[in-house]
Amino acid sequence: MNVTVTGGTGFIGRRLVDRLIAGGHSVHVVGRTPRTGLAPGLRLSLWDATEGPPPEESLSEADAVVHLAGEPVSQRWTPETKRRIRASRIDGTENLVKGLAQLAKPPAVLVSTSGIDYYGDRGDEALTESSSPGSGFLPEVCIGWEKAADGAEPLGIRVVKLRFGLVLGMGGAMALMLTPFKLGLGGRLGDGSQWTAWIHVDDVVSLICYALETESMRGPFNATAPNPVRNAQFTQTLARVLRRPSFFPVPVFGLKLMFGEMSEIMLASHRVLPRETENAGFKFTFPDLGPALKNLLA
Repeated sequence: MNVTVTGGTGFIGRRLVDRLIAGGHSVHVVGRTPRTGLAPGLRLSLWDATEGPPPEESLSEADAVVHLAGEPVSQRWTPETKRRIRASRIDGTENLVKGLAQLAKPPAVLVSTSGIDYYGDRGDEALTESSSPGSGFLPEVCIGWEKAADGAEPLGIRVVKLRFGLVLGMGGAMALMLTPFKLGLGGRLGDGSQWTAWIHVDDVVSLICYALETESMRGPFNATAPNPVRNAQFTQTLARVLRRPSFFPVPVFGLKLMFGEMSEIMLASHRVLPRETENAGFKFTFPDLGPALKNLLA
């Protein structure tokens, strides 16, 4: 299969590309900046997602497209940052669909990412793919993002929207967590009662590949492990695996001081369950947090 991956040089994209190549697939990576040291036979096209459709050559031979490109959310939110987050996801996905519409032979499937921020801060409510969206900046971004991806359906393309939880791996958000814990200064965020819906990066990659191959999968699927935990349990488990204490809770005012408005997503409660993902037959390698962290930190 010929697979085009936008954002293929990022934290998840690199691992996905390696998995696809190992599986014998041909991969065309689309990214914002030139890269060196690419795997033999890997093709790369440059694309600013907010400027227009991707280069035609990056899509013309694709049997499938995986859309991972987007401005990182884990940074201080200035008005300009929020503009980039919104534009990279909504405008970028609309531009990708415009590029797909120009093809004589569109790909069979588009796997587009979204996020569990779609649901907003919902306390102890159990959230599945059929739950209503929340309100606020990130839920509104996710709603627009998914609507833009749905624009590929009239082209005869099967659209799968994966709502990512906190992706655990050596990189990404986990890299920010490890330093204070390794120094013995880690602890819960706020009162620690908020739910964290997480997923091991290997399961994310496996789920993307599964979605590419499973023709019955259409629409939204939660890319989260089946056993979310409260933040207090998450931090205690991380400290135990690292053999470090977790005595230093981070107060809400401290988070707001350090991260501004972005602290809202660190304190939001997401008790998200992958009901449709499991109904589709996907099997998680790491359904429980302790083994997942031990695997990553071994």
